[in-house]
Amino acid sequence: MRAVHRAVSELRRGTPVLLRGPEGALVIAAAETVGNDGLRELAAAALAPPVLLLAPVRVAAVLSRPVPLSAPEEGVAAIRLPQALMAPDRLRMLADPTIELLLPEVPERAAVPPLGASALLLAKIGRLLPALIAAPARDAAALSMVQAAEVQSYPPMAATTLHPVAEARVPLEDVPEARIIAFRAADGGIEHLAILVGEPERFAAEGGAPLARVHSECFTGDLLGSLRCDCGPQLRGALKKMAEDGHGALLYLAQEGRGIGLVNKLRAYALQDTGLDTLDANRALGYGADERNFMVAAEMLRQLGIPRVRLLTNNPDKLASLAACGIEVVGREVHSFDGNGVNDGYLATKAARFGHMLG
Repeated sequence: MRAVHRAVSELRRGTPVLLRGPEGALVIAAAETVGNDGLRELAAAALAPPVLLLAPVRVAAVLSRPVPLSAPEEGVAAIRLPQALMAPDRLRMLADPTIELLLPEVPERAAVPPLGASALLLAKIGRLLPALIAAPARDAAALSMVQAAEVQSYPPMAATTLHPVAEARVPLEDVPEARIIAFRAADGGIEHLAILVGEPERFAAEGGAPLARVHSECFTGDLLGSLRCDCGPQLRGALKKMAEDGHGALLYLAQEGRGIGLVNKLRAYALQDTGLDTLDANRALGYGADERNFMVAAEMLRQLGIPRVRLLTNNPDKLASLAACGIEVVGREVHSFDGNGVNDGYLATKAARFGHMLG
């Protein structure tokens, strides 16, 4: 995990890294952060001209201009990078669909090099746009190196290595008897929080199934009161229901924007303002419809001693994911809120395209 964390940090600051696997080695750099110095480092480490690795939907958009909603959500594609496009501002333009696409020449498709999928996953782990310059690598010992197998195993390891690091009583406005427990993974990344109402651990030990909610952090909705989503009402409503019920566990996961991060969520908002819905905006950025890792929630519940829950949710994926991770979901508690005139389309998309049970 240390190598993955170091590689992510290097990519975020615009430095190339070396990605190794049984198929060979790639030197890669993030298209949205690399500068002229990073491009020179990449060229010095490369054995052949680089390609740009992108999600299939982004490659299709670059080649045909409109957002191609029929392109596959999963996988990786590549385009050749003529010299006219090997500049930081033009690479960012290719990577970021919120930037107007003005190309000096139209690129062509290229073969995806081995390790391409692991390269894109590494960018996603770093909450970067999944757009990477990549080339077969020569001996580049000066660069940080990470194994493709470490990248692929990172998401489950980031969940299974969670452990509690701090706990405090924090009386809340609607929940006088609340505690917050912070969980940290072995990678030392951003902590996830469990907000406990009453004594859900004791209630579970006695055979009960306390209320639980898996809530992904939403800076704009939870803290600022954004009207674009229903996250703030869901957060406060869940805590209030738990207080009324007597026991509950709200798992506050550091997975902003369905796992794409706050910066990319703001980009998705900009795309939504051009007419895309929530799902298609995420896909246009190169992300899947939902990038969250619900293993995190299951592991937190296990460590809290809560093996069974009544889940406050309208999302069938949360029900299925917790069950698949060994948590017994004995029932679903409806947890929907009326639209506010701004988020009506967002709620309609949740129901129609994500299958949320809002009725």
